[in-house]
Amino acid sequence: MKHTPHHLPRKHGPWLATLAVVGLAAWPATLAAMDHSLFITQYQGTSTCLQCHTKQAEEVMSTVHWTWRHTNTPSTGETQELGKSKIINNYCVAVRSNEPRCTSCHIGIGWRDETFDFENPENVDCLVCHDTTGTYKKTPTGAGAPDPSVDLTAVAQSVGKTSRQTCGSCHFYGGGGDAVKHGDLDSTMANPTREVDVHMGVDGLNQSCAFCHAAGHHELKGSRYSKEAPDNALCESCHTATPHSGSDIADRLNTHTARVACQTCHIPAFARGGKATKMFWDWSTAGEKNPDGSDKVIRDEQGNPIYHTKKGSFRWEANVVPEYVWFNGDVVYYELGDPVDPEGVVQINRLLGDVNDPRARIVPVKRFEGIQPMDAGRQTLAVPHLFPSGPDDTDAFWKSYDWLRSLTAGMAAVGQEFSGEVGWVRSEMFWVQNHMVAPKEQALKCTDCHTPGGRLNFAALGYPAEEAQHLQTLFGFAIAIRALSDEAGVELQWETQPGYRYQVQVSEDLSDPANWTDATGGTVDGDGSVAVWRDPDAGASQARFYRVLRTAMP
Repeated sequence: MKHTPHHLPRKHGPWLATLAVVGLAAWPATLAAMDHSLFITQYQGTSTCLQCHTKQAEEVMSTVHWTWRHTNTPSTGETQELGKSKIINNYCVAVRSNEPRCTSCHIGIGWRDETFDFENPENVDCLVCHDTTGTYKKTPTGAGAPDPSVDLTAVAQSVGKTSRQTCGSCHFYGGGGDAVKHGDLDSTMANPTREVDVHMGVDGLNQSCAFCHAAGHHELKGSRYSKEAPDNALCESCHTATPHSGSDIADRLNTHTARVACQTCHIPAFARGGKATKMFWDWSTAGEKNPDGSDKVIRDEQGNPIYHTKKGSFRWEANVVPEYVWFNGDVVYYELGDPVDPEGVVQINRLLGDVNDPRARIVPVKRFEGIQPMDAGRQTLAVPHLFPSGPDDTDAFWKSYDWLRSLTAGMAAVGQEFSGEVGWVRSEMFWVQNHMVAPKEQALKCTDCHTPGGRLNFAALGYPAEEAQHLQTLFGFAIAIRALSDEAGVELQWETQPGYRYQVQVSEDLSDPANWTDATGGTVDGDGSVAVWRDPDAGASQARFYRVLRTAMP
């Protein structure tokens, strides 16, 4: 080392030089625990970090976290150029033309427009990921710049490994606010209980995000995008493909893992940490103000905004039961310029896979629904210019509240034609649920799926009718009930299976489980035929309730 950095106390200079000679850049684990106040007396931007960490900055700059671009090559054979800076969505819609606001979640500083230099390591924001003080934050509208109130020197002197808090500073708030986007990631996951997430629970395993997602060299496992190499941030990385043991049905449960994702049974609900998640966003209602000209904001009983002048109308839900779809790991996205059906629902992302795809598993998802702007003349989705780039920018929607001006400017920014006809279309986007893993005692039971009306609709998932019926009734069976038109009473019908005995029971008072009684003539031995039982007394008195119990033949 030819000189001592200007921020380094000279008494530490020779010691640091010695470290550099023996391979300072090769000791990230040691340095992560090092007291950086020994050699940082004043933080002067990323250049302070680069005195020792140029290699790490280069690693960061090769990641999707930095470029916000990715080449998607799903099994369909098509190639898509994706990433946050390329795709359109149905929450904040698009990054382009709105950079100073959207890039407050970028791991860089200064991305205001297309002139941002992605090759300059001094634009990397090291502190946003490595702060351990809990005080670092970015200015929400400052293109990634740190908030002026932050003591940057104190933060730099205390840097360390990433944490749930540092990762969450962006990932909990994606899409325009806390709990907006994912469903399974929100501010409650910074310090969740084991009840909310067994992996990250402070009274559980207390794991950081990097425990599952770090691949080294600043690369992260767990991307939703397809990769040439397998993405191995998977449950079986720790739990193996046969995770169940110690119970009579462990072998039966292990047969599920080839076609059912672990999350399906072990995430019974999302948004269950105490915060509701946004489920619906209607941009078409935006722009309405109070009589005095101020922004109109309406909140629900929990304090969630259900209307805002700037963004329109919302719907929030907590403890949401997921929907379930097939997914083989490949995603195909809507790309700007693709035609849409104005009367239909635009699928922003399609999770690929079906019942006949051996790579696909049933996964739990959050379906995020929206109403967003479209070019009614060209019948494509449209990009709005929302955030004003400066005081003279009168085209931004949050300045003019004029959709025509906003969309004209936004589409020009992304190099797309715009007919000048403003329209609206429904859209949906799917988010696979991977977090908020419940304790195993709260995992779904067999009867949650394999009964009529259970969580999984096997017919909708593409199973043939007979197989779907069988899967839907493994732990129950469908009972058809109808009123008799030519005489008093009702008739029950159900399909029997050989080896089982069925008993019809009736009750006129459900307040006490003991009120159920065996019905006269209601015992049926199964032989594979359809059983028929009639109750001539139905309707003669108060309402009657029915159930059919199934037991093995003695």
